[in-house]
Amino acid sequence: MEIAKRTENGSGQCVHLCRPPPAPDLPMQHRGADSGYNALAPPRAYPAPSLPPAPSRLLPSDLPAPHPPCPGSAAVRSPGSRFASSLRVLCSPPRRSAVFWRPWIDDGGEKEQEAPHNAVEAVPLKQGRSLMDWIRLTKSGKDLTGLKGRLIEVTEEELKKHNKKDDCWICIRGFVYNVSPYMEYHPGGEDELMRAAGSDGTDLFDQVHRWVNYESMLKECLVGRMAMKPAFPKDYHEEKKVLNGMLPQSQVTDTLAKEGPSSPSYDWFQTDSLVTIVIYTKQKDINLDSVIVDHRDDSFRAETVIKDYSYLVHVALSHEIQEDFSVLVVENVGKIEIVLKKKENTSWKCLGHPQENHNSFIPKKDTGLFYRKCQLVSKEDVTHDTKLFCLMLPPSTHLEVPVGQHVYLRLPITGDYVSVSNPEGNFIISQLQELEDLFLLAAGTGFTPMVKVLNYALTNIPSLRKVKLMFFNKTEDDIIWRSQLEKLAFKDKRFEVEFVLSAPTSEWSGKQGYISPALLSEFLKRRSDTSKVLICLCGPTPFTEQGMKMLHDLNFSKDEIHSFTA
Repeated sequence: MEIAKRTENGSGQCVHLCRPPPAPDLPMQHRGADSGYNALAPPRAYPAPSLPPAPSRLLPSDLPAPHPPCPGSAAVRSPGSRFASSLRVLCSPPRRSAVFWRPWIDDGGEKEQEAPHNAVEAVPLKQGRSLMDWIRLTKSGKDLTGLKGRLIEVTEEELKKHNKKDDCWICIRGFVYNVSPYMEYHPGGEDELMRAAGSDGTDLFDQVHRWVNYESMLKECLVGRMAMKPAFPKDYHEEKKVLNGMLPQSQVTDTLAKEGPSSPSYDWFQTDSLVTIVIYTKQKDINLDSVIVDHRDDSFRAETVIKDYSYLVHVALSHEIQEDFSVLVVENVGKIEIVLKKKENTSWKCLGHPQENHNSFIPKKDTGLFYRKCQLVSKEDVTHDTKLFCLMLPPSTHLEVPVGQHVYLRLPITGDYVSVSNPEGNFIISQLQELEDLFLLAAGTGFTPMVKVLNYALTNIPSLRKVKLMFFNKTEDDIIWRSQLEKLAFKDKRFEVEFVLSAPTSEWSGKQGYISPALLSEFLKRRSDTSKVLICLCGPTPFTEQGMKMLHDLNFSKDEIHSFTA
């Protein structure tokens, strides 16, 4: 049984993780991620652009990794916390409070701050309606769908009919569940479930608890799949040609052309010892963190993220391959090459057989989360209530967490392995290009995504004039990596950091209080009215929402503000 890890006390273990990323000062147009194999052709290097003297990097030199770099380790975000994270920084539990809490906000009064709109207050359950009672019910053999074990294809019209408490169907990511038996067991109450009755509840589900393993919890309630037209219809013979390495002469009509990027395509070829899968993305801004590859048994899965869309190659390979493989990206033409090593030097007649959603190109929000098991290799204290975890990816996985994104964890009850999701997030790295001033507003472990943004900006943005971090915490003991941040500010004069404490001791001489218009107006000094600035916020939801409002009131445009939420 798997659960989403939640912190139940103020000093519980945190669930953000990190690994030191590759050194960012390699200006290569054609990059490769090699898990044990040197590609047929070496990457082609281009002259480095003219840059100012290389600044000191925050990580790994100044913010030390908790563990020597782990091959394949990844950065992760706590599903149970209210904070987003980025690659490399692992973080800590949220302060104790569920429905009401005092955020880092100066609201001008002493009244309690209400929980954010997407926080659901727990509803007292009846006797015999606990999680364990639900698990026992699902294992009792009772028909919870009303269909006697049959799986059906559900139309939108049929779904709408089932919108009552005693007959409630909900769609999540294309799968329909009869949640009527689960009504009395839902910790958020029946009314919360009824908000999605007879409709697609994916967005509502994601707002509250996207990390929950609903597939396992509701598997006995599965009615079937929504009847939807495939994004790119293909007949069997055309698909067979593709799997045999021959692209059709006429590509299928791109039904998303009016709404999103052009659909990618793929091909494959082989030598005596290698199989190379080539994905043609038709985009020039593709890099190594755009593609995620997983190989389990005979199943091969390669997902390419293109803007807000996901292209998936998913096949059951016709022959066995070795664990290690290479991923190469030619950025200026948008081509991805995945080089597999055969276990036996035999000729493959076909690549394999198509699996679920193979050759699909759909909005990223409709893909759901894909997990792989990673080994916990170390955990170390960062502060009195924050821990840093190092997870090792399987050797048969290629995954890099992009700047400003996070992953979710799903933990088994026992053991040293943790399921880690694909990266999530909407931060666009091009926002940093041509930037002159970067302002970071972080509360508590909301500092996590700032680390990689800060490191990338100082290292890769020649136009950058100033980076300023305002870091909100309760006490001095809560400040993550304080000495490293102060050291960085001393070494790189473009970087400044200010600490703001809400409950300081009498010896504290720095700023005090919560986020407020007065603090922000003093902190956010742009060079000129026309200078390009970006303000990033991350912290508890109330902190972020109040901060966004204050920034708009200070006449910053929505294009100049990015909030990290999850």
